[in-house]
Amino acid sequence: MGFGQGLSGLEAQSQNLAVIGNNVANASTVGFKSSETLFSDVYANSLTGSGATQIGIGVKVGAVEQSFTQGNITASSNPLDIAINGDGFYEMSDNGAISYTRNGQFQLDKSGFITNASGERLQGYAVNAGGVLQTGSTQDLQINTQNIAPKQTANVDVQLNLNAQDALPVTAAFNPTDPTSYNNSSSVTIYDSEGVAHTLQTYYVKTQPTPAAAPGAVEAQWAVYGTLDGKNLDGSAFSTGTFTSDGPLAVLTFNSNGAIDTVNTTANSSAAGIAQGPAAPAPTIPPAAISTESTNNAAEFFIQPIINDGASTPMSFGLNFTGTTQYGAPFATAALTQDGYTSGQLSGFSASANGTIVGTYTNGQSQTLGQIALADFTDPNGLQNLGNNQYAATATSGQALVGVPGTGRLGVLQSGATEDSNVDLTAQLVSMITAQENYQANAQTIKTENDLLQTLVTLR
Repeated sequence: MGFGQGLSGLEAQSQNLAVIGNNVANASTVGFKSSETLFSDVYANSLTGSGATQIGIGVKVGAVEQSFTQGNITASSNPLDIAINGDGFYEMSDNGAISYTRNGQFQLDKSGFITNASGERLQGYAVNAGGVLQTGSTQDLQINTQNIAPKQTANVDVQLNLNAQDALPVTAAFNPTDPTSYNNSSSVTIYDSEGVAHTLQTYYVKTQPTPAAAPGAVEAQWAVYGTLDGKNLDGSAFSTGTFTSDGPLAVLTFNSNGAIDTVNTTANSSAAGIAQGPAAPAPTIPPAAISTESTNNAAEFFIQPIINDGASTPMSFGLNFTGTTQYGAPFATAALTQDGYTSGQLSGFSASANGTIVGTYTNGQSQTLGQIALADFTDPNGLQNLGNNQYAATATSGQALVGVPGTGRLGVLQSGATEDSNVDLTAQLVSMITAQENYQANAQTIKTENDLLQTLVTLR
């Protein structure tokens, strides 16, 4: 036994205590990964070769290895707190200098870039002007905070049940101002190209069925009329007791099973264009145009109403009655939807499991704003610690493998949450006690060696 072994033990345990202390200090650091000291024994080179008489000369720290096990995930109120559940690192850029981190505490800067507390920008995939993700190379992820543009209504889906037991209306001539001239009505808000809302009201009038080729093949027919903002679809006002359009929008024919059979749009065969530009005080315009387009859906037709509201694009939308039935049950609306909307302001956003950032707007719409990318490494323990919970790639770690969260070995993301440090405080305190005892034991070997030397000195 010599002083060397004891001194090496003191040095090794001192470094071990430093590693343990660093773990304990970062027990509350978001995304922190704990480290462990790995020891190696030390032997002197022997000229006579190995043998049973070879004695070690101490210990050394072989490596300090990080544990990249998953930390607990804790919910937060910030949608830009994004935790990684599984393997992977966020890729950050500081003016082109790339680093990697597990700390998902992000924020928006004044230009809309997603950054960390140090101002480094999160990397990901941008969207083009059409909102389609461009999953080529990664770039600084920037959120478009501008208002979403309005969208003109293109399709209106109507799913109703028209009561088969209804009698014909009392008044034969349809007039939207006379409830006795129709059986039922429904309304939906639609939008023009400027995002201006218009109320589309549809009226359903039970009529005598057209004689069928086979007895019992046709149960009944219903005429569909429509108004827009309380006016005829040709833009004209109503006259008392008179409907100024030249017929219904369509005639719905139902079979004996109560399912819609055909939609006949020839009842209104005018072929008018659309009036554009500012509204005139007393416009002279033809009725709305009704057309059936070539489509696989026989229950859909298209309307071009006249709207003199200054919208830049003529309004044309389809009315789809697929799913409309005629059963012996009260009139009911199963669905009445349309695909247009007015403009809206960004009210919030969140990241999905695959990193897609979706913005929500005050008009009820949502839109993809970008996608976060993750990076992984063949040997994460080969990464160089940079501080601030950041790492740099090295030759040992290998090049970063960048991709979409949830693909390959990459983990998934959880918005509104952070990943806790993976430090186990109980285990670290036990390790601290063990390291302290080992340190004291090595100090004791030095004391014992010193006592032996004192004995030799006092020999006479």
